[in-house]
Amino acid sequence: MNIVLIGPVYPYKGGIAHYTSLMYRALAKENDVTMISYSMQYPKLLFKNEQRDYSNDMFKVEGTQFLINTANPFNLIRVGKKIKKMNPDLVIMQWWHPYFAPCYRILESAIGKSIKKMFICHNVFPHERFPMDRFLTKMVMKHGDYYIVHSKSDGEDLLSIKKNAKYMQNPHPTYNAFKIRDIDKWQARQELNIHSQQKILLFFGFVREYKGLKHLLRAMPEIREQIDDIRLMVVGAFGDDRQDYLDLIAEKGIKDCVEVIDGYTPDNEVEKYFAASDLVVCPYESATQSGIVQIAYGFDKPVVATNVGGLPDVVKDKKTGYLVEPQNPGELAKVIIDFYSNRREEEFMEHIKECAHEFSWEKMVETIMLLAK
Repeated sequence: MNIVLIGPVYPYKGGIAHYTSLMYRALAKENDVTMISYSMQYPKLLFKNEQRDYSNDMFKVEGTQFLINTANPFNLIRVGKKIKKMNPDLVIMQWWHPYFAPCYRILESAIGKSIKKMFICHNVFPHERFPMDRFLTKMVMKHGDYYIVHSKSDGEDLLSIKKNAKYMQNPHPTYNAFKIRDIDKWQARQELNIHSQQKILLFFGFVREYKGLKHLLRAMPEIREQIDDIRLMVVGAFGDDRQDYLDLIAEKGIKDCVEVIDGYTPDNEVEKYFAASDLVVCPYESATQSGIVQIAYGFDKPVVATNVGGLPDVVKDKKTGYLVEPQNPGELAKVIIDFYSNRREEEFMEHIKECAHEFSWEKMVETIMLLAK
């Protein structure tokens, strides 16, 4: 197929940029794919942090056209007409936040109805809801031809705004591209000054209230009481509430077993944290899906996740990890203690390997082709 793929890629930061780059590579193996990204993704007024990271180009897509200014309607009309002239068989757009609704609606209109459009729904509605988000989402989604969702709950959300939506559910593919050096657990631990017998939990990614880190911190005293030599690594950028988490760590008396590594983690630094860990914990209060789960699977690492959104679709309880109820420190402690007390690591790793194709980019391409044929 002749495909135009729209979304963020290197040098833009974050999971959606990684995802788009890996999707391009998978599609380009057997299709003619044009990668179009943003000349301006978010205005600085809305996103004050640095949006780009040039420190490592492992996700670079050669030949990317950085054309789209998301806040300039005249630019969007020009880009849409340019895409229309290419006459692709399919235009694929990444969707994750209603901020992009005006941008994508103008692009849709300029591209025209005759060219088929597919939305990859990372989440239909945003994690942190706000007034008008449903209206903005519907404004764009009702004009799509095909949709891919990563969870049953997102499929239900999609049908709530477009009853006859032609969609398929495909698991969030694994981010195995982070295995750059293919170092083992013991090499990674040497780099991080962690001794070989220490038990390592990992919380990774941007720290936001809905991600439930506070519940994991509240679980740590009980975990430490039952499991010797346990350590939680919190690796990710905090927002303005960073001090609240530090105060909770002090209140619970767990400074000695919690290490906070605050800040954005460059792509080439991700590997050592996952490779060094035993168990990745995603104690989210709400979620549609999680790229962190898929990064963990890329390193054959089991996951503790909560029974929310699409997480039960990808975490198989007592096979690839554990599912617990959200906002429940007692349950988090119980399953983490079970993991170490009953030596579950090897068993869970084998189950993750058995699911490799289900979570592969090849499977994602098969789904796209089947849906758009």
